Amino acid sequence: MSRLQLRGFGWRHAGRRAWAVRDVDLRIDAGERVLLLGPSGAGKSTLLAAMAGLLPDDSGEQAGTITIDGLDPRKARERVGIVFQDPQTQLVMARSGDDVAFGLENWGVPTDEIWPRVDAALARVGFRYDRRRSTAALSGGEQQRLALAGVLALRPDLLLLDEPTANLDPAGATLVRTALRGALDGTRDGILDHDRQTTMVVVEHRVAQALPLVDRVVVLSPGGGVRADGPPQQVFDRYGEQLAAEGVWVPDQPLPVRHRTGAAGPTLLHADRVGLTPRLAALPDEIPINAGEAVAVLGPNGAGKTTLALLLGGLVAPGTGTVRATSALTGGRVGAVPHRWRAPELVRRIGTVFQNPEHQFVTATVADELALGPRRCGMPEPAVRRVVDDLLGRLRLDRLARANPYTLSGGEARRLSVATALATAPRLLVLDEPTFGQDRRTWIELVGLLAGLRDDGHGVVAVTHDVDFVDAIADRRLTL
Repeated sequence: MSRLQLRGFGWRHAGRRAWAVRDVDLRIDAGERVLLLGPSGAGKSTLLAAMAGLLPDDSGEQAGTITIDGLDPRKARERVGIVFQDPQTQLVMARSGDDVAFGLENWGVPTDEIWPRVDAALARVGFRYDRRRSTAALSGGEQQRLALAGVLALRPDLLLLDEPTANLDPAGATLVRTALRGALDGTRDGILDHDRQTTMVVVEHRVAQALPLVDRVVVLSPGGGVRADGPPQQVFDRYGEQLAAEGVWVPDQPLPVRHRTGAAGPTLLHADRVGLTPRLAALPDEIPINAGEAVAVLGPNGAGKTTLALLLGGLVAPGTGTVRATSALTGGRVGAVPHRWRAPELVRRIGTVFQNPEHQFVTATVADELALGPRRCGMPEPAVRRVVDDLLGRLRLDRLARANPYTLSGGEARRLSVATALATAPRLLVLDEPTFGQDRRTWIELVGLLAGLRDDGHGVVAVTHDVDFVDAIADRRLTL
């Protein structure tokens, strides 16, 4: 078991004026299970990285101290396991079983223990393939399960989890929480099956579902320091309404519903039995994608939701079936094939938000990222600046205009990826997990923005596991 101690701790990333997190005084005793909350940009992911000893001296400036059992976290890494917000950043091997075994081998676990621990970890997180499955062939949710299995197999004293169920389907999220509960308690039903308890710090926006795993809630303030700290019920009873207004996810606080007010508009795309190969057809039959309509694409991890988004977005050529545009999308031509359009033509008609927002960043600043699409489309520079300023304000990115996109928090990066898709005012938006990493306030604003675009006649297709998002905005549900 490990004890954490932070005294006036702060961290400022290199090249940034603002501190990612600062003035944090916090003690977490061995065996405690803490839910770490706070608005987007409050520094939750940075704090977890600091606890894991993953902030090198040359990557920023530190204030105060942080220790694990009196040691600098960088000298206590063998006690710590962390699951990052983006699971791709910690998958290192070509085959799934080897990836889970990698950490065990590096920690010197006896050879005859490695594969039983690998198999147990994969089973507990509901990984549905064998050890030979290519890590490159996994969906985002499957990668998240694999990353979690790799950490749980290590049996760490301190377990750090950054949105561990964000990309999982509801059944998978329940399975993972059950595995975690057993792991933390050290019971035979859990992944650890040993006689010591694990200290845990988890960042999770599905607060109600996470509460059975924790005995304490710590809320970070975006201005620095700890906003609230205590038993969950006590914190939410005392500060619940205030925290919700500040953007913190609080259980049992109502969310807005933005149903369509009129009829759907003309069809923009026809997708007919489309897929990468005949064996991997994403759709069994034809579906229309209409203007003025929000379609939620649902289904378990690995069902092909992200593949369908890429096909509809014109970013992948179908191996089977067809995706064809109508004159309502092209302004004239009927039956045009989006994946054959040149880039400027595509982004004017279809905007795509990737599952991993960093996969679509290509410039050095947030402002330049927003300006890229309009410039490629030939928009005059004064108009480009107006578009950039408008999107910076609407998506709460104003203070980050000169920041490098790769230094943003997960929620900030997601909002930037949505903003880049909006910058060229496309008639159709295809979004993969658009609400990932959002706090309550930015979630509401993002839902309102997308609902407004739909009501103005844009088509919206969203791949999502966010049930609240579906309830709030979806006019039609497509389950794969």
